[in-house]
Amino acid sequence: MIPTQVTDQEKVQVWKAYRDHRPVRVPVTFGCNPRVVVLDPHYNTGGWTFEAAAKDPRTHIEVALHFALYMRTVMGPHSDLPTALPEVWEVGLNVYNVYEAAFFGAPVQFQNGQVPCTEPFLTEGNRESIFAVDVDHPLENPYIRQCLGFWQEMEKICRNLKFEGRPVKLTPWALTGTDGPVTVGCNLCGSAFIEDLAGDPDYAGRLMSLITRAAIQRRRAFWLYWGDRIGHGNGIADDSIALISSDMYRALVLPLHRQLYEAADADHGAKLLRGIHLCGDATRHFAAIHRELDVVSFDTGFPVDHGGLRRQLGLEVELLGGPEVSCLLEGSPQQVYERTRSILGSGVKEGGRFTLREGNNLPPRVPQANLAAMYEACLEHGRY
Repeated sequence: MIPTQVTDQEKVQVWKAYRDHRPVRVPVTFGCNPRVVVLDPHYNTGGWTFEAAAKDPRTHIEVALHFALYMRTVMGPHSDLPTALPEVWEVGLNVYNVYEAAFFGAPVQFQNGQVPCTEPFLTEGNRESIFAVDVDHPLENPYIRQCLGFWQEMEKICRNLKFEGRPVKLTPWALTGTDGPVTVGCNLCGSAFIEDLAGDPDYAGRLMSLITRAAIQRRRAFWLYWGDRIGHGNGIADDSIALISSDMYRALVLPLHRQLYEAADADHGAKLLRGIHLCGDATRHFAAIHRELDVVSFDTGFPVDHGGLRRQLGLEVELLGGPEVSCLLEGSPQQVYERTRSILGSGVKEGGRFTLREGNNLPPRVPQANLAAMYEACLEHGRY
């Protein structure tokens, strides 16, 4: 299957029309992180590891630059991402999804074949110790200070650095998002936290409130630290709500999500568009999240009934999603094409607020023929 060639200029127009609510075609993007380079021997030309990149600023920059090149040369031809090399490479410090647990003292682990992670460390004997963590002065937190120091070393290296004949600029490092109170609770306590939600809701509630306050204070501190150099979005995640009932979500978690959204609005001085990332079997919560929290953008994973979500949430809500990563990784190009065509024909396009992407986070070693098949299906069946 030979993909239709789409110029970068045409892609810009596709995105502009979409954002102007006058779409001509469903835009296509991919969500990736540097694991697609580090964990693929074909692209890992430097023998990089996540541990080495976390400890050596120069290695971190090298990985970030080769990942940025990968996004242009591999992802770009098979999506509405750009293919031309930029005039200036903009890269940043990537700490993956360990930052909230590490903020509270969890040690960062480097396991073979995986991105960095943390291990649960709150057990029956030290469950209350977490409440001694100072969440009100996040820039003084040991983990944050270590990362800012690492960023400063990276910034020095980038000042006179060139890659592919182009200068390199380091973007500000800011932790303004959150993986969500339930998810971070599981990071800290493991599966016992889900048991706490049912059996010890007082402890679970106190811990989630602390996690929520920490996220609000951390975002506020970084906004003040960097000023206009960083954006002011209002999006959160909380993948682990896939593990709880709708009643439990509304009773214990939704009020904390409301706090996160309202705090960002208050800090910004205006109401921001609200989005959420939920990559799991969490769509039963979407109606309540939209109705009660006024969330208007949902980044989905799998399993997802895309057409059903559109009918449930209405024409004005933005949905992002697409073929399951298992299909992209293990399926044939024809299977990927048919799955993409099925999603596009489900009714999810109605209203013009759908972006096609993998569901969710592209793994290493996905065949380029499958990426091409997904894009070709959208070029043929994603038009309005």
